[in-house]
Amino acid sequence: MNLKDRLEQLQKESLAQIKDAVDAKKVNEIRVHVLGKKGPLTEVLRGMRDLPAEERPKVGSFANKVRDEIGTALEERRSELEAERTAAKLAKEKIDVTLPGVQVKQGQPHVLEQVIDQIEELFLGLGFQVIAGPEVEEEHYNFEMLNLPKDHPARDMQDTFYITDSILMRTQTSPVQARTMEKHDFSQGPLKMISPGKVYRRDTDDATHSHQFHQIEGLVVDKHITMADLKGTLQLVAKTLFGEEREIRMRPSYFPFTEPSAEVDVSCFKCGGKGCAVCKYTGWIETLGAGMVHPNVLNMAGIDSEVYGGFAFGLGPDRFAMLKYGVNDIRDFYLNDVRFLEQFSQKG
Repeated sequence: MNLKDRLEQLQKESLAQIKDAVDAKKVNEIRVHVLGKKGPLTEVLRGMRDLPAEERPKVGSFANKVRDEIGTALEERRSELEAERTAAKLAKEKIDVTLPGVQVKQGQPHVLEQVIDQIEELFLGLGFQVIAGPEVEEEHYNFEMLNLPKDHPARDMQDTFYITDSILMRTQTSPVQARTMEKHDFSQGPLKMISPGKVYRRDTDDATHSHQFHQIEGLVVDKHITMADLKGTLQLVAKTLFGEEREIRMRPSYFPFTEPSAEVDVSCFKCGGKGCAVCKYTGWIETLGAGMVHPNVLNMAGIDSEVYGGFAFGLGPDRFAMLKYGVNDIRDFYLNDVRFLEQFSQKG
């Protein structure tokens, strides 16, 4: 078999192999086998040295043609296989854009934050300021400025986390009021503020108590402030948080920083005041403490108690949330159970 016949046979066999190749790896193997330095095409070309000089150009030209056709066929088949692979991958990963989408869950404020926001919104509408203060507080502001001098028996009512002899984790948000009264300029108008935040007490955690909880304290100081102003404000709070049908009653009590002092009850929103398990069959639910600011507290803040008076109150958003939504265990608010928290989704 002469060289031309061998080249034609090699061309035919190679093109058939290329056509039958099923992947890029096989195409590359054919290229290395046929066109490599040790391949049959190179071997055929080495035999040209034995040809007469006049035949070499014709055979050489034909050999180049065969090599080019095989190279072209290899490239075309590689491209075809790549296109087929891409098409198969796209078909496998095809997305039907007409299918309904998966709804993404949207977060919302924690139920306690919702209650705090609602209270803040109410008092901002009444012209109050919302003022924050340090949670790590000086004993001077947490106790002395609130008419609780050292060795005062009322300090036993609040088991305190002390950091040093004079620094502690605040047991109430009232220190913010003391700090604000010291700085307030009454030539600019009355002092009307609330101070929301976390407070800390050495308490054993159970269904109704926690070593960390929230408070919102309110304070108004101006001339001619009376108990009627306090009652009207708290009546509005009760109706806003628990419903328009709610009423409040005030019972005499004792707090070192107010005089007179009162415990404030709200008519039971479960039974409407008729008596049930929620209100312990009294028709009323205890909600917060309040009173008229003690003259000593005003004087220690540099405010003339002969000219100015005021009222103060303190409420617990945690307790308000428990009452508002019928939650029996305060610890449920802090367990981060999504099933529990989803019950308090905000509308709109």
